[in-house]
Amino acid sequence: QMLISLGMKPIPFLSSPKYFRYVLVFSDMWKECGWGAIIYIASMSNIDPNLYEAAKIDGAKRLQLIRYITLPSIASVIIVMLILRLGSVLDAGFDQIYIFYSVPVYEVADIIDTWVYRTGLEQLNFSLGSAVGLFKSLIGMLLIISSNAIARRWDEGIW
Repeated sequence: QMLISLGMKPIPFLSSPKYFRYVLVFSDMWKECGWGAIIYIASMSNIDPNLYEAAKIDGAKRLQLIRYITLPSIASVIIVMLILRLGSVLDAGFDQIYIFYSVPVYEVADIIDTWVYRTGLEQLNFSLGSAVGLFKSLIGMLLIISSNAIARRWDEGIW
């Protein structure tokens, strides 16, 4: 009421298909950036500072330090994080989407997990919901196995 009395209109960003994806992507990025930052900063703290000092004495600029010292030093962590994220690439965050989920945004908010939930539990079609969920999990497992096989070419795989 106060916004309307001030001449401002409220933005229905959770019930508008126009804004829903932006809100979802921003909130997911905000939610996930912390853990990745902790892991990458922890791996960068393990780099020998003498490497940076020697490169600076040789005249290396900041981007050269990143390219020739930092990235090669944390390459194994980058590869492991990539392999682990590829396994969940089809998991679009069921809990986050289901919280924001409403009838007006079904067309832009529906993902495999919410479809499986609605089909399997709300419509009581357990066999179809289970089959789709199992198929999604198998694709995730194949992505992990294939990305690990590719990473082993550089001796950086998980197993």
